[in-house]
Amino acid sequence: MMLVLVSLLCTVPSVKACLQCDRRIRRLLEDFILSASTVDNQIEMKRICDHAYVTYKETSRERKGVIDPTTLYRARSEYQSEFHRFLKTQHTGSETFEAIQIMEKGRKILEKHLDTFIRDEYPVQAEEGGQAVLNCFVPWHRLLLGRPEYHYSWAAGVPGSEKVTLTSKLNEQDFKALVVTDDSSVILNQLHVAEQGTYRCSLQSRNGTVFYRVTFLLTVVPLPHQTHRSIISLPPLPYGDNYSPFKPTEGLLVPVTTMVTALSLAASVGLTVVLGLMICRRRTATEPRRRRKEDKTTENTV
Repeated sequence: MMLVLVSLLCTVPSVKACLQCDRRIRRLLEDFILSASTVDNQIEMKRICDHAYVTYKETSRERKGVIDPTTLYRARSEYQSEFHRFLKTQHTGSETFEAIQIMEKGRKILEKHLDTFIRDEYPVQAEEGGQAVLNCFVPWHRLLLGRPEYHYSWAAGVPGSEKVTLTSKLNEQDFKALVVTDDSSVILNQLHVAEQGTYRCSLQSRNGTVFYRVTFLLTVVPLPHQTHRSIISLPPLPYGDNYSPFKPTEGLLVPVTTMVTALSLAASVGLTVVLGLMICRRRTATEPRRRRKEDKTTENTV
């Protein structure tokens, strides 16, 4: 009871992942049709169900006709939940009208999940000097054969922010090729304000077939301007105080050197005099003892 996920862009033609193909959904719908009170109502409800399948397919084609298994599972689970809630509710209207309601509910559920899955515009914001990561991978890309490549391109200018964005006004020649890679993501480093704009990622086969395309609206926020503080200059020294005691000027160097030399010589002379006096005193003190010793030696000899 939901839409057909047709072959993934003709690359896997044998794959069918549609809710009305699921056995649980088919039994649910068959039981719902057979629950009608009359044969005429059963026929009418069967006709309503068949028409719903057509609307589901149209809804899918309008949105590129592709969803991944996870999104399909979510849509199926939500529809089953709504369907069982609907059956438990006491109805007062006609059976055919109620059938139209639940079928339309299924279409809206499908539409919601498809819009979420195939979202093709992503706003990205980064600071000047920072980095931005652009990644256009979705799970069903793994199912594609032939090693498709990711083509990144860029159109300069301030990206739009409304539903009808700048991409609707850009032509193919406005985009400049950036890189072709096997990786689904690229990293933009050291961003400048001039690098903001509309970035586009296209998943393509080797022969140029475009399987998937997504747009990133990159805005680079400039850094705030820094105010430079003026260097405070010290006032000039007053006249006569143009030297520092810690940095002698050339005029003071000669007197200071002379003074230090004179003091050094005076200290040397003074030290010499003191040492001489000390030696003389020592000799004077030892002379009587020496003489007494000599006299005593002479007496002993006689």
